Amino acid sequence: MDSARVFAMPFGGLYPVYLAKVERKGHTRAELDQVIQWLTGYDDAGLAAAIADGRDLEAFFAQAPRFNPNAHLITGVICGHRVEDIQDPLMQKIRYLDKLIDEVARGKKMTSILRGEPRADSADGADSAEGQSR
Repeated sequence: MDSARVFAMPFGGLYPVYLAKVERKGHTRAELDQVIQWLTGYDDAGLAAAIADGRDLEAFFAQAPRFNPNAHLITGVICGHRVEDIQDPLMQKIRYLDKLIDEVARGKKMTSILRGEPRADSADGADSAEGQSR
């Protein structure tokens, strides 16, 4: 699939695919939303709007409130390509998101997925329970 077609895909159409992937592996919408929000800076309302309003991936990333400055710490292979070697900045952001979602689905600990940043809701103990149950 060429880049222009990928960039034009509606985020709201991909979100249910992402959700199905993580839920099929026993994970939650909250975990999915957390990694998307970590990467893009969207809050709950902004993410819901992005899902509902039909914006494509190009607009989704262009309108992201704050792309995480630690995204460069995301490394590895996704779709046969090393994310750190992807030259097109938008395609790299899309593949960063794919990689994070893949890590959630595989059951990687959230602190590791978020590249060592603490969870905003870590006081509830969810991170340690999640890590022990997998």
